[in-house]
Amino acid sequence: MSSDTFYADLPPLKQFLELANPQNYVEAPNDWYVLITDVVDSTQAIARGQYKEVNVLGASSIMAVLNATAPLEIPFVFGGDGALLLVPPGAVQAAREALLGVRALAHESFGLDLRVGIVPLAAIAPQHPVRVAKIRLSPSYCQASFIGGGLTYATELIKTDSTYRLDAPGDRSTTNLAGLECRWQDIPSLRGHTLSLIVAALPSGGYVNEYLYREVLEIIGKIYGEGESYHPVAPSALNLSINPRRVRAEAKARAKSAKWGDRVAYTARAYLESLLGLGLMRFDVEAGGVDWGRYKASVRAASDYQKIDDMLRMVIAGSPAQTDQIVAYLESRLALGHLVYGVHVSDRALMTCLIMDRRDRHFHLIDGADGGYALAAQQLKARLQGKAQNWQAYSRLARRRQQLGRGARQP
Repeated sequence: MSSDTFYADLPPLKQFLELANPQNYVEAPNDWYVLITDVVDSTQAIARGQYKEVNVLGASSIMAVLNATAPLEIPFVFGGDGALLLVPPGAVQAAREALLGVRALAHESFGLDLRVGIVPLAAIAPQHPVRVAKIRLSPSYCQASFIGGGLTYATELIKTDSTYRLDAPGDRSTTNLAGLECRWQDIPSLRGHTLSLIVAALPSGGYVNEYLYREVLEIIGKIYGEGESYHPVAPSALNLSINPRRVRAEAKARAKSAKWGDRVAYTARAYLESLLGLGLMRFDVEAGGVDWGRYKASVRAASDYQKIDDMLRMVIAGSPAQTDQIVAYLESRLALGHLVYGVHVSDRALMTCLIMDRRDRHFHLIDGADGGYALAAQQLKARLQGKAQNWQAYSRLARRRQQLGRGARQP
């Protein structure tokens, strides 16, 4: 397979549990680049009630790069307050300019600082490899998965080494965010809790990461039920909003400028489009090549509610009793030194949409409301410190697990 089409040429897996098998991953080409964004001091932004804005900036990073590098297939993962992407060498300059534009947008429209970095894989491999797989969630959507420790290490690099950080000025007008939408109401959990969960296997625990994640997934299946019974996007709870305030973050990101008039004009257009969408779905209309009666089901299918990016990340809908059960299991593994974890509990999920084509290319980024992944990550890092293993130590040691091979213990 050629370098530029590396990701497009990867055969997709069919079941999420297959991502817990390291043999299903392929090392990314050495000439590719890791792109990293995250909102600086996101915890303070969350405390100010800006988590939707934080989410939108993470999603904007992805949308900007996808538009700038089209028609290439680019693997990415959404982390709530940021994003990680891999791009080939021929696309890195376009992606760089796009992310600098998003950084300028973050400052001008949201009053937030978006950290942006680019790390060549050649600078971190083979000590910190990035291995990639993908799973087909729907006929139109494949979700990327990453193992190897390279993304974790690259993320630490941009926070500690200015060599890989982008501090140059950007121009928001050059960034194309067409397709970024945030028009659904928050999605309530039908059973009371929406749990944002991050699990990281400890290198000292003696397990290959992915085998431990397989056990976690199997335990979740026993607690919550098999299949998609814990999926946080229930079509019956999925409703478009016609409240102009609900598209405020989208308008800040996508209006022609930060001027009040441009935002009002964008909001008015989004309002009319939402009214039209409500009517099309209510009456099961087929229009524009879209079966609107089945659109909610296709949104659910193309939602990234569970993923692996050196860690296991999930947004789970369940009952308070089920939350207690999974936390008790994780605490037992934490006590044995096998893993660290972070959780955040809300009663609803947030959805941010990337719409390339409503007929067959739309992706939906899921997070827990009121802090979700960002606060779960904060809790996880606190537990790492409690284990006398700071984030850098975890980054350096994570690859040990990948080297344990067949001699490693499996749960």
